[in-house]
Amino acid sequence: MTQFDNSHGATAAGADPSPREPLAPGDVRPAEPLEGSHQTYEKGELSAVGALLGDIANDMTTLLRQEAALAKLEVQQSAKSAGKGVGLLGGAGVAGHFVLLFLSIALWWGLGTAMDNHVLSALIVAAIWAVIAAVLASMGRKDLKNVNGAPRTIETAKQVPDALKGNENRA
Repeated sequence: MTQFDNSHGATAAGADPSPREPLAPGDVRPAEPLEGSHQTYEKGELSAVGALLGDIANDMTTLLRQEAALAKLEVQQSAKSAGKGVGLLGGAGVAGHFVLLFLSIALWWGLGTAMDNHVLSALIVAAIWAVIAAVLASMGRKDLKNVNGAPRTIETAKQVPDALKGNENRA
């Protein structure tokens, strides 16, 4: 039986492979070759069947671990990017709030000067904002009533246990 070559690209003279370059942020290193007792088996060799099945099981375990590690890394990177985006949007919201505040003050002051009554102009600006708030609240409430959750996902998730048992057609 021959042993699987796990030299990672070493030359025939046995020289060590070049050192790995450090990863840049966001890069994912390719998976290492699977480790274990990978062998070629003689055709018809009965004792090799168990060893072959063991190698397959070990390879599947390693593959699943590598996929889970890759998924974890991708989720972490996505979450970091999403967090930064949310922070920037929050800052934009605060800046937008100040814009509206100072525009409202300018409108109040301008109306007060034109009408020569700052109290009445303040009430007019407040009434404008009350109408805007009522319209936005009404629209938001209407949209929230239309939220259904994830009905198809819930339905398919209920079918998973039967599918694993081979009874996927039963509902």
